[in-house]
This record gives sequence, structure tokens and C-alpha cells, in this order.
Amino acid sequence: MSRASERVDPGATPWHLLGAAIRHWREDVRGVTLQEVAKQTYSNHGDLSKWERGLVHPHSSVVERLDSALNAKGHLVALHGVVTDLDRLRTLEAKTATTQEDTTERRRILQLAAANLALGLAGGSEHLRQLLDQDDARSIEDWEIACADHLHALRTRPPAQVIADLSIDLLALQRQMEAAAPSDLIELHRTKASLSVVHINALTRLADHGAAIRWGRNARQAADASGDLTLSLVVRAQEVGSGLYGQRSPETVLRLIHAAQRLARRPSLALMAHEAKALSLVGNHVEAFSVIDRLTHLAGTIKGDPLGFWKPDQIDFAASWVYAAAGDERRHDAAREALFAQTNDYQYCANATLHRALCTVVKGGVDEGVRQATTVIAELPQAYRSNHVLETGRMVLRSVPMAQRHFAAVGELSKFLAVDPTKA
Repeated sequence: MSRASERVDPGATPWHLLGAAIRHWREDVRGVTLQEVAKQTYSNHGDLSKWERGLVHPHSSVVERLDSALNAKGHLVALHGVVTDLDRLRTLEAKTATTQEDTTERRRILQLAAANLALGLAGGSEHLRQLLDQDDARSIEDWEIACADHLHALRTRPPAQVIADLSIDLLALQRQMEAAAPSDLIELHRTKASLSVVHINALTRLADHGAAIRWGRNARQAADASGDLTLSLVVRAQEVGSGLYGQRSPETVLRLIHAAQRLARRPSLALMAHEAKALSLVGNHVEAFSVIDRLTHLAGTIKGDPLGFWKPDQIDFAASWVYAAAGDERRHDAAREALFAQTNDYQYCANATLHRALCTVVKGGVDEGVRQATTVIAELPQAYRSNHVLETGRMVLRSVPMAQRHFAAVGELSKFLAVDPTKA
């Protein structure tokens, strides 16, 4: 059978959408055979072929094993829930939603259905757009609350869930902007830029770097169209911050930071924090320390952005990173303790603990440091092992001298990070 005849139309049914996603992760992302995946998931390769073609509906437990085997970071599990609810949506649409219960249920299912768009799959998007046409336009105050809710979710929930919930609002906003009067567009551009900033971060957490970069361009255009300089700088700061986690080279990040700083009328705390981290990545620890010193001095004189993207704990996080990379144990520990006193953001806490492991390795304690890093990642639930966390783990691995990368503990960390320790 030729490859062309095996293609699955993800728009045919919700289950074809799931099948296309499974095949995408197996063939395009991981490059493994049906037989290999079937063996890892204790399945029959014939059954797996039927799941991929949308002919049979896999049980949730099977999808969990597939997600783990393909290292899909929760994508397939989230999508399985979506297609299950899409089936229910088709049932609801068969009758007129005249009761409040039906209307509420319909909205809840639409929120889940939007996840297929966030996962980058083609099926179902036009149908969902048509359903969204029936929604009423929201007030600017409602959109501001939505932005705050999504930002809170980013700091407390798995990134796949954040994107699933955020996608419905991004689509609804786009529909509202298409019908809005010119006088309303400025505020809607601000909303689009703000939501896009959250989306950029969530995409980066899922290592969808290409999409994050594209959304960065969209967010910049929206922020600049709003005429809000503060927002334009927030967007640019988010772009460069995401770039630090394997998305761009540190040199490119520094170039973008310097370009953004030329736009600013006063020093940007967020840009300075990212500059210190980027300098650390290129090994310029002296200048990184200098930026941290200036950042700490300015912290009490400059307010952060009014949108809530900037928080003072980001200074301590940057300091934790910079001092750990230089092996300054005393100052790293002080910064990490200050950070823990201010935040319960799961990603910040995990990464700051990985910074401690990095510091240990830099000071010569390779075995101890890599074991610390392995423990941090192993104890995180799979859905919370974001790209930010894994990339920080890779920083730990890269700090191990080549002559010591054959250590058993290094190999164990490498398995969690899915990288060759000699090429990290």
C-alpha cells in the first residue's frame, strides 16, 4: 500500500483527527514504525494501524501509553479528551440547544474542541469557526479578565491545558476583530497582543518553537498597532525570554534584546533579566553579574508592567540562573531562597532547583549535581515536564566536562532528557 493511500483526513471525524495526530507523532516527529510503538505500548500493530486511520476508537489508557512512548508531552491525552467531547457535541447539535443546561454544556465542549487547533491539526477548525460566529462580542473588561485568567493558568497548569483553553478565546477574539468598528480595534489589538504573549510562552513550554516564533511576530504587530509602548516591550521581552530555552541561539537573543532596548524610553526590567541570562549562556559571567547588579538597583525605582506579566520574583530567578552558571554557590542560594519565598509557580520552582544542580556540577560535583537534576525531573508529573524545565536540565548536562560524560549518573539524566550526553 502506498503512503498516499494511507493518508488520513483529520477533518473526516473527530477520531480521524486523533488518528492523524498519533501518526504525526509516530512518523513525522519520532520516526518510528508501527511495530516499535506497538511493542512499547503492549499493543497489536494492526490495532495501532486502525487507531491511526480512525477506524477504531482507542481507550484512554492506551492513549496514555502512546503519549508516553512517543513523548508527546500530553498532546495525545488532551486530544483524546477533545475528540470524545466532539462526539458529544455532534449529538448536542442534532437537537436544538434550548435549555440553559444545553447551552452551558455546548460552551464547555467548544472550549475543549479548540484544542485541536492548538495542536496544529487541520480538522474541525472551520466547523468550530462557524459555531463561534454565534457568540456575542465581549466587552474590553471581559477580555481583560480573560487575559488575567490565562496568565494565572500559565503559572499553575500544564501547558497543553493552557493552550486548549486559550485557543477558544483567540478564535473568538479574531472573529470579534473582523466585525469590530475601527474605533474599537485599538483595544482589541491590545487584547490580541496580551493573549498572544501567554500563547508564546505556552507553545515554548511544549517545545513548539516554530509556532512560538510565528506568534511572536503576530503579537508584535498587534502590540505596535495598539500604540502601547509598554505592551510592545512586554511582547518583545516574552519573545527573547522564550528564545533562551533552545528556541534561538543566545547571540540572536542578545541581538533582539538590544533592538528592543532601543525602543524603550527607560530601562526595561524584563529585558535586563533576560539579558543577564543570555550573557550567562555565552559564558560572559562578569557582564551577567553586572546586569544583575543594575537590575537589583533599579528594581525599587521602576514599576513593572501593569498587565501582570512582570513580577519581582523574575529578578531572583535571573540571579539564581546567573550565579549558578558561574558556580557562585552563596549568591545562588540566597537568590533561590528569595524566589521560593515569593512564588509557587511550578516551573520557576523546578528550574531554580535545577539551577542548584547546575551550580553543584560547575563546582566539580558532577555525580551529585546530575543526580539532583534527575530527581527534580523524575518527580515532576509528565504533563509538567515543560520544555523550559527540560532545557534547564540540558544546561546541567552541558556543564559536565566531556571527560566525565560517561558516568552512569550522566547517562541516567540523558535518558530523561532524550539526548546523547556526548552531543548535548
